[in-house]
Amino acid sequence: MEKNSANRRFYSPEVWIFLLAIPVISAINFYLTYSNIQFNSFFAIRYLIDTLQGYAAWLIVREIIFWLDRRLPYQAGIGKRILLQVVLTTLAGLAFIAISTEILSILIKNEPAPIDFYSMDLVIIGIWFFVINGVYIGIYFYKSLEMAGQKKPEIEKKGILVKTGNQSLLVKDSEIAMLIVEDDYVSLVSFAGKKYLLDKSLDNLEQTLPPDSFFRINRQAILHRQAIKGFSRIDNGKLKIQLAMETKSLPELSISRIKAAAFRAWFIPA
Repeated sequence: MEKNSANRRFYSPEVWIFLLAIPVISAINFYLTYSNIQFNSFFAIRYLIDTLQGYAAWLIVREIIFWLDRRLPYQAGIGKRILLQVVLTTLAGLAFIAISTEILSILIKNEPAPIDFYSMDLVIIGIWFFVINGVYIGIYFYKSLEMAGQKKPEIEKKGILVKTGNQSLLVKDSEIAMLIVEDDYVSLVSFAGKKYLLDKSLDNLEQTLPPDSFFRINRQAILHRQAIKGFSRIDNGKLKIQLAMETKSLPELSISRIKAAAFRAWFIPA
């Protein structure tokens, strides 16, 4: 229900556009249909009926468009969506206009609608349904581009909380160069060259890090992609990591033969 309501608000201000436009469309139709217009009670009643029919037909078109937004969104195939929308809304709208006109004609005149209604009036009305679809399609793509332009990059909130003295600091994921086990403790080494001792295991920390940015190279270390300059082959199919930053007193960082293929696929994605 909330999604449907949000979908309707997405097309704002389409309601005001058509509330104002449909009376104008009815007036244009009168001008195109009748050669001798006389401003009398017949004109007023006929104009009112045509305008109310226009509002009802627009509401039918509107509901079909909202239904298609749920069943066949533009992302699923823009060409198919636009073609189906134009065909369904035009056929439904013309069918409503034709049926309601026939009913009114029989009730008021006791005779069916004249032939020229189908040969002229419905043709003109059909063109207006193309215009209505154009308005909705235009609003959709305008709002989509507007939202894309206003979309702000997500603020990085994830990271690891470290303690230094009496302070607790959040080291963001993008600032973490590596996590490495030293003397039974896990150390966080930042790209700025700072080192912090952590009170969590490497296994626990691995679960909190984004796998597209971090790789567990062995039991002792997790590295950020930007901290790795490259790698070289060593004995028994192992890989030796070449770091992109200067580090002191770190053991040689290597990857076992078993993990080598997975590392290469992660580091150099296809």
